[in-house]
Amino acid sequence: MKFRACLAAAVLSLLSFPALAQTAWPNQQEADFVIRDFHFADGESLPELRLHYITLGTPIRDATGAIGNGIVLLHGTSGSGQNWLLPTLGGELFGKRQPLDASRYFIIIPDSIGVGGSSKPSDGLKGKFPHYRYHDIVEAEHRLVTEGLGIRHLQLVMGSSMGGMQTGMWGEMYPDLMDGLVPIASMPIQISGRNLIGRLIRAEAIRHDPDYHDGNYDRNPTHWIYTAPLGAMTTDNPWQIQKSAPDLKSSMALYDKLVAGAAKNDANNTLYGTEAVLDYDPSNDLEKIRAHLMAINFADDEANPPSLHVMEPAMKRIAHGEYVLIPASEKTHGHYTHLRAAIWKSHLAEFMKQLP
Repeated sequence: MKFRACLAAAVLSLLSFPALAQTAWPNQQEADFVIRDFHFADGESLPELRLHYITLGTPIRDATGAIGNGIVLLHGTSGSGQNWLLPTLGGELFGKRQPLDASRYFIIIPDSIGVGGSSKPSDGLKGKFPHYRYHDIVEAEHRLVTEGLGIRHLQLVMGSSMGGMQTGMWGEMYPDLMDGLVPIASMPIQISGRNLIGRLIRAEAIRHDPDYHDGNYDRNPTHWIYTAPLGAMTTDNPWQIQKSAPDLKSSMALYDKLVAGAAKNDANNTLYGTEAVLDYDPSNDLEKIRAHLMAINFADDEANPPSLHVMEPAMKRIAHGEYVLIPASEKTHGHYTHLRAAIWKSHLAEFMKQLP
């Protein structure tokens, strides 16, 4: 699996993360859905927008032919749909009698615009690729589900990090489409503060790289990669970072490896993915969410710090909203705890029992 942004590419492999092996799940398939003449919110367009996706399980249809067991899983900024096949995610969620048992549900896992097998700048357009935003991503994935797969109703939409942010957007934009929503490691406010400034640091480091040339480079720029470790340092649990780098030598080695990991990522793909968040602001439309929603966050997540007290008032505005805050422990990894389902899956299991 190739991660498309600098953070997880390095952190997943270096900060005590399990191997990226995966299990073959029931009826596991991959395919592409092509949308002709796709128009982005800013007026740009592509004659063909390709969305790559994975499906697990088998659709179950009712007497009218409608699929009734569909689930959509959305990945984070620094990954792709393959993230959900990690042993620490799929291995904890998709097995027999696990919360998202792939023998019961039809699971749809798209690659967002800009990553994995979906259309992205590095396919050839480089800096001329449309500057997509979260609304574009959600609209395209909704069309995959409804037009490409013919699903009119979903049991669940769940996502983590970027996917968690977009999960709430699904509930606002398509309120009658799903029974349940589970946003993980996200907050329902306009992108701002430390979260936004950290992204701007990474984005502007790329844009001001002397070899960037407005994104129309022949050789991947590498000056920006020396700032890349900043993201991991402000996202993972400090205790876990100290555990991985307890002295001068190991700390310098970790920095070098984080830089080397960032160098493997295409600069345009990283920049576009980092800036896609700029239209994110679900705060005005929380009352539109009709589905049951359970937000899961982590006490040591510095990307979405509970000290901001955003979640409690937001849940009061959602008719069927519930907030779960996972305490920090020696097993949690700050924001990256969203990639470790063993820590939070019991809450998901209880939530699934409440759905129609």
